[in-house]
Amino acid sequence: MILDNGVIRTLDRSLPTAGALAIAGPWIAGGVGTHEWVLPTPERVNLAGRCVMPAFTDAHVHFPTWALARRDVHLESADSVASALALVAAHPRGAGTWIRGTGWRDASWPTRPTADALDSVTGSTPAALWSKDYHSLWLNTSGLAAAGGDLEVPGGVVERDASGAPTGVLREESAWRFRERFVTVTEDEWVEATREGIRVANIRGVAAIHDKDGWLGAASVFGRIHEREGLSLRVWQSLPADRLPDIASLPLRSRIGDDFLRLGYVKTFMDGTLGSQTALMLDGSGVEITSREELEEIVVRAAHAGWPVAVHAIGDRANRNALNAFEATRDVWEPLGLRHRIEHAQCLDVADIPRFAELGVACSIQLSHAPSDRDLAERFWGDRLEGTYAFRSLWESGAVVVNGSDAPVEELDPLAGIRAGVLRTIDERPGWHLEEALTVEQALIASTVTPAWLAGDERRRGRLLPGFLADLVVLSRDPFTCPIDELESVEIVSTMVGGRWVHNPPPWD
Repeated sequence: MILDNGVIRTLDRSLPTAGALAIAGPWIAGGVGTHEWVLPTPERVNLAGRCVMPAFTDAHVHFPTWALARRDVHLESADSVASALALVAAHPRGAGTWIRGTGWRDASWPTRPTADALDSVTGSTPAALWSKDYHSLWLNTSGLAAAGGDLEVPGGVVERDASGAPTGVLREESAWRFRERFVTVTEDEWVEATREGIRVANIRGVAAIHDKDGWLGAASVFGRIHEREGLSLRVWQSLPADRLPDIASLPLRSRIGDDFLRLGYVKTFMDGTLGSQTALMLDGSGVEITSREELEEIVVRAAHAGWPVAVHAIGDRANRNALNAFEATRDVWEPLGLRHRIEHAQCLDVADIPRFAELGVACSIQLSHAPSDRDLAERFWGDRLEGTYAFRSLWESGAVVVNGSDAPVEELDPLAGIRAGVLRTIDERPGWHLEEALTVEQALIASTVTPAWLAGDERRRGRLLPGFLADLVVLSRDPFTCPIDELESVEIVSTMVGGRWVHNPPPWD
């Protein structure tokens, strides 16, 4: 088919715009920008002035978790224990054995969440409610009882009252292990939720993801969908670092798979989060989940098995420790061409900002986090804001910057994330630290071009050029020429993945 009579944004500097676009099968055909098509009687799609650009990649998403959470109690609006309980009480009960929820933030609540409080609206049905950052878990008494007292784990926090009894809140490794062992969800439920999530992602212009849910065997969830009906989302799947012994013992390598489902990289955690006050900071506060020395060992072992490493690091000490570990092991991984990454990089010492580019370690950010976290950042990191959510500084230092949503922490919505990165606000307040805002072009590149590079797919995806896969979105307006205060008017009209319309095929009104 031929798409013409609109604006084609290739996101390639050698040919920024094209007059038309030819597609043959799953590929962009030769002749972009010309009318010398080598296509038999092509179908013509009249764009009627609309804009076409590469489809989005969400470079950091917990996709099955996000998809499942869309069915759970949402607590983002809760400003106290009482309002959270009211939301739980009002939510329809599903057929599952657990009451599940997500989205609470207790840093500014007048009282802390407890199991006893949650019991008042859940009764004897076990309940598990995730905090907004997914690093804290609020349980009721029946939920706590499921563990039989087995709550402690290295790198975890079990909050206790004055008598030493668990209050009902677990943080970090304690929360994650509890989820894996006791909060039961069937694979059929995961598959059904993920299938619906893929449909929503396509509606929002997403054609590819870097998924972080390796802990739950997400590859098997995606694999079932791929085998039965085919995927309309390209999945680059992580595996947790504690699976390294298995990876090393099997003939597995990064990028094994096909165009829609590939194994990709090893994921590990240095620290916690801002919201749970467990980010590892240079002042000595926070929770260390992986030490610098342990990360060095992980990076070396992963390199020998041919795998890049993604490292969750929020606090300034966690980021410095991660950068130091990559620097100390550089002689091992750099000759192999491995493309490592640090996830989030929310609070950096200013001296560490140039080190991403110097080391060749990508910075995997979430543009929506800056305006979403501004109040917490002002409260807890007010004395170090110069290096906090420093996205423009990272970009201008030469770092490879890729953008994701971190859904379900934030919503999987690339256009909303791009607006957040450009405007640095998500409400009526003025933009927060606008000196660190990205331009529209930078935010779009971080959501298309650089994620493809990080996945080793820069010669086939992320731009609209001959020989590239036909993954694209049709937009109602051209974001490059739209005034930034009107970016909210830019909408997804249609999405194509591999030459196939997966959302709202033409013709359009």
